[in-house]
Amino acid sequence: MEAINIRYSTMAMLYGVLLIPIIISIVLKLGTVKTILISVLRMTLQLGAMGLYLDYIFRFNNVWINSGYVLLMIAVANFTVNKNAGLRTARVFFTLMLGITISTLIVIALFIFLSIRPEPFYDARYLIPITGMIVGNCMRANVIALERFYSSIRKNEKEFLTYLLMGASLREAILPYLRDAVKPALAPMLSTIATLGIVSLPGMMTGQILGGSSPIVAIKYQIGVMIAIFTAITMTTVLTLLLSMKTSFDNYSILRKDIFRQ
Repeated sequence: MEAINIRYSTMAMLYGVLLIPIIISIVLKLGTVKTILISVLRMTLQLGAMGLYLDYIFRFNNVWINSGYVLLMIAVANFTVNKNAGLRTARVFFTLMLGITISTLIVIALFIFLSIRPEPFYDARYLIPITGMIVGNCMRANVIALERFYSSIRKNEKEFLTYLLMGASLREAILPYLRDAVKPALAPMLSTIATLGIVSLPGMMTGQILGGSSPIVAIKYQIGVMIAIFTAITMTTVLTLLLSMKTSFDNYSILRKDIFRQ
């Protein structure tokens, strides 16, 4: 059984619901009316274009097209991480790309190819949405971890240099900052996992139920996806931090100033 299709006339009515936040914004003088309209327009155009593109991908279901789209998602996520973490793309792009790619592909191989085992193994219906969820969450975690790690070392430079002068290796000196960067990157996902099913019903599970899957099947997929996402987040935050060190520190284990955008 497929999900009930929403008619275009009904979609127009749903857009009309936006009058509620717009009126609230006007009454309270929040100054967000323009932002609301632009954001909704961008969402509509972006999701519309994505829907057409994914429809094309699902129809052809070609291994090269699917693989290329996965790599494109990873590359775009990497650019976003570089930008939001305040790091220069030229300095750390390839090391971060390597960390995100390795972590994502390992988890995808374990979850999709070994657990779900779709036919064909590169089936876009499974590969694209699940990869998107994994990469999107890894992107957010990496932004937190990288920004916290490098800004912390930068702010506590004297303390960091003291570790080195006392004979600590670079890996030993960065360990406290690594811990302090990874913990907050994992915290949001741990909170989500702990409250799933009580505080909120996750999007993938809801989507599968609306699509006609039984609740038990939907729950199995959701548990698997959450474990896959958390594993990928843990791997990618640690791996990208360690790999980025190769270009972020000089031969004397001093943090390079030119890795920062400012």
